[in-house]
Amino acid sequence: MAVHRNSQDYDDIGAPMPLDAGLGPDGTRRRALSDRKALRAVCRVVARRHRSERQGRRRRVHSAGVEGRPGPVEEVIGLSTLQVEYTEAELLADHEVAEPLMAKGVRCHGGFNGTGEYVSPRTKNRWPAIRAWEQQRLEQFSSPILDIPLESWPENFPNVEQSKLLLRNGVREPTISALTRIGTVEGFGVMLRTLAIPDFERSFDEDIAGTAVAHIDGGLFEAHARDEAGFDDEAGHNVMWFVARDIAFEDPVTEDQTARMLARMGIGAGPRTDAELTAMRDAARAARALPDDIDFTLEVLAGRMIGLLLIEISAFHGFAWAEALLSDPDLVAGDGEAARIIGYIRSDEAPHVAWLRTALSEMRDRTWVGEHGEKHKGSEMISRLWDRAVSDSLLLRRQDNLKFVLHEIELATAHRRDAADLLEEMLSLGTVVRRPDGSLVDEQSPQLLG
Repeated sequence: MAVHRNSQDYDDIGAPMPLDAGLGPDGTRRRALSDRKALRAVCRVVARRHRSERQGRRRRVHSAGVEGRPGPVEEVIGLSTLQVEYTEAELLADHEVAEPLMAKGVRCHGGFNGTGEYVSPRTKNRWPAIRAWEQQRLEQFSSPILDIPLESWPENFPNVEQSKLLLRNGVREPTISALTRIGTVEGFGVMLRTLAIPDFERSFDEDIAGTAVAHIDGGLFEAHARDEAGFDDEAGHNVMWFVARDIAFEDPVTEDQTARMLARMGIGAGPRTDAELTAMRDAARAARALPDDIDFTLEVLAGRMIGLLLIEISAFHGFAWAEALLSDPDLVAGDGEAARIIGYIRSDEAPHVAWLRTALSEMRDRTWVGEHGEKHKGSEMISRLWDRAVSDSLLLRRQDNLKFVLHEIELATAHRRDAADLLEEMLSLGTVVRRPDGSLVDEQSPQLLG
């Protein structure tokens, strides 16, 4: 595979990309939608544009500040020149590419432009749309975008040096397991299509026309799902992680081995029964974080979006780990091809982080309306969901992950006479410490983890 540059790279490997990253040469290729769905989307856009042109829009803009900082907020009346209305077909549109992305004979999404730079799928209009929605939000509300620094999460476990130690000692299974787990979880992105969508216009007191929220069911969820799980004959991130694994370790696992690995992760192969789904929904209702008059569908959706955003941001630790590990020609095969594939996936994830931050910020900035007309501050509603999700992500999920990964390492080294010494040496290279009683503590995060 030829070495290509990544036009959507990072100044820092762990930092999300700027909102205007990923824009390449214009193209005209679009995916077809059903006639009925496309017609509904066009009608919604026409109606919203007509309403905006008829009513005008109150905009809040910053005057010039000092040293690049915003100055006093001035309020003006006028029509926004931003394009903030898009059809689903527009949000799913691709750039034309000079060369498709092929890896181990698999046609992956995305491709390379005429200068050899990688261009992510479905970003021809998605990046301009996200940038416009965020600019509009700043003009209307002047509030900071919802965010959490990557440093909130500890480094990947095992870290790069720990993983390299294992590989140098012939212990490949934990790394293979990690790559398999990541690819499997990526495939769950297809389930975005199954989420129930609330009545957004009724749920918020302020207008949502021309916002990211208004486009969640009009292209954003679908683009996200296609990126993660593929579409038509183009592989998505789930398959791309598996391809990277197979390149680096030269087809390391069979389907049966993968099934057993997923079973150890608690990931079942079959769909949930109706009874299981009902029980899950009842449990979610019993654990509600928001007032009972708030539409439960809206609470579930916002909660899932927050959880997804946290996963997307924290995943950049995993990208850094995988790219560093899979680029070492002394430890893995493929001459760095596997690492390049992970780099392309990392680029594709940047618009996911961007649109989720903007849409959730739009929800936070607005007034939520209960079933009987009660008004609730969006900042309070999002804060309740945000705080619970962050706590789960930083503590509970970290705990579960550490226990599982350590079990995989112990399983892979159980037959070795030097297993205890190898494990002790591995732990000495990181921040996770096992206490005499078997519990784990992460020195980067002082909470007890197990």
